[in-house]
Amino acid sequence: MFETTIAGSLPKPEWLAEPEKLWAPWRLDGDALERGKRDASLVWLKEQEAAGIDIVSNGEQFREHFVHGFLKHVDGIDWNRMTTMGIRDNRYDAEVPTVTGPVSRQRPVHSEEVEFCRHYTSRRMKFTLPGPMTICDTIADDHYGRRADMAMAFAALLNEEARELEALGVDVIQFDEPAFNVFMDDVRDWGIDALQRAREGLTCTTAVHICYGYGIQQNLDWKQTLGDEWRQYEAIFPALNASTIDQVSLECANSHVPMSLVGLLADKQVLVGAIDVTRNDIETPEQVAAVIEDACRYVAPEQVTACTNCGLAPMPKAVAAGKLWALAAGAALARERL
Repeated sequence: MFETTIAGSLPKPEWLAEPEKLWAPWRLDGDALERGKRDASLVWLKEQEAAGIDIVSNGEQFREHFVHGFLKHVDGIDWNRMTTMGIRDNRYDAEVPTVTGPVSRQRPVHSEEVEFCRHYTSRRMKFTLPGPMTICDTIADDHYGRRADMAMAFAALLNEEARELEALGVDVIQFDEPAFNVFMDDVRDWGIDALQRAREGLTCTTAVHICYGYGIQQNLDWKQTLGDEWRQYEAIFPALNASTIDQVSLECANSHVPMSLVGLLADKQVLVGAIDVTRNDIETPEQVAAVIEDACRYVAPEQVTACTNCGLAPMPKAVAAGKLWALAAGAALARERL
């Protein structure tokens, strides 16, 4: 009861990329870069183990960007044809590559890093992949014409990748879908279908992560427009509860999400975000336990896994490490009480 895991990313060491900056470019190249990625992953695997995190990950140390880290190994994308595009319904603009033909994988993308990490930890291991709807909201289209069609094409590639990672010993495969909190009608119309295509045939645990984003200024500004209650989850949770996905990861700590909305996930494992990723102050175990206990008012304790709201990548390393310890200690406290 109340196992612990993280939503995704962890800070990169300052010798690997600029610290406290989201999606910072690499400071190494060639063989030195590959060694650096492995060293950084090993550090974070051991940090998680030491803190008491039950289901660990490599903290996305092998990729600069949570979406483009996968897309850079996909054919049909022109990286020399950058397009200015509004991301998350024009929350902010970004220069993104353009799909110019049918997409296909050149080769397995993440297998080598998974093999490395699997060798160095005996704990259950999670791996995160971008969800098909969020890919479509992070890349320009000059081929498919409809986001739904492009999403299904990427879902097939994600499924190929996920099956390979499962075979290498990944215990939990999570698809990151922050776009689900923005395009709620599309989620019901085709987003969940694409998500289920991405997880098709997997026997490992599958999860979808849906939050309100990293603690970057554009997201903080957007949150100010959402009012006193953030009810986006209400529009999509019933459909997710009926889906084939096993777990739903959501934002709870210091947010305006009514905790009662987790009750719409009665048939799922709920990854309750009990760690705030927008502030550098480290939670106390009491604060973490309070979030977990609040969730247990609406779903059974056996359904709850303690998690972070989102990735910790932009934070100072010491803060992120402290939050891992707080998460594990808070889950232990809640477990003792209940």
